[in-house]
Amino acid sequence: MAVKITARPNGPYLVEGDCELYDPKGAKLDTTGKPKIALCRCGGSATKPFCDGTHSKISFQSS
Repeated sequence: MAVKITARPNGPYLVEGDCELYDPKGAKLDTTGKPKIALCRCGGSATKPFCDGTHSKISFQSS
């Protein structure tokens, strides 16, 4: 399956399909067994790069 990335309105990027994700230092992040992951877009998540729902608490508005 090709990777599909969807920007949710005022929410995270949803990534579907097999992909490799790396942190800023080049370490691979474990996404094993996760057919869909949500990546933070608001900058407020405590679990970056993953979304933790903070976008709704801070009323994030996408442009």
